[in-house]
Amino acid sequence: MAIRVNVKMNHAALGRLSNAQKQALEMTTEAVKSDVTLSGTIPKETGELERSAYVDISQISKGKTSIGFDTPYARKLYWHPEYDFRTDKNPNAQGKWMQTYVDGPKKNFAKNAFRKLYRKLTGGVVK
Repeated sequence: MAIRVNVKMNHAALGRLSNAQKQALEMTTEAVKSDVTLSGTIPKETGELERSAYVDISQISKGKTSIGFDTPYARKLYWHPEYDFRTDKNPNAQGKWMQTYVDGPKKNFAKNAFRKLYRKLTGGVVK
C-alpha cells in the first residue's frame, strides 16, 4: 500500500517567519542590554561604561548577535571581579556583569524573551 502526499510550500509565509526570527533576535538582545543596565551590575563612576553598551547585529543572518561595551577599560573591569567596585551609584556593581545571563539566575532570560517576542511578531502562528 502506497501513500501519496502532495506538499506545497508557502515561501512568502516562510520568509515572514524568517524575518520575524531576526527581528525577535535583535529585540531580545536589546532587552538583555536594557536588563543588565537596569540591574545595576555594571560598574559606574561617570556612567560612560553603561552608555557605551551597544548591540551588534552584523551576524544576525547567521542567528548571532552580541552586546559590547566600547570603552578602553571595559575589558579590564569585566575580567577582574576582585576589584573593589563602588556601589554608591550601582548597588550591584561587579566584574563579569554579563555572566548571570550565561549560567546564573538569568540564564533563561534571553530564551524566554525571544520566545515571547517571536510569538508576538508571528501573530500567534508559532506556539
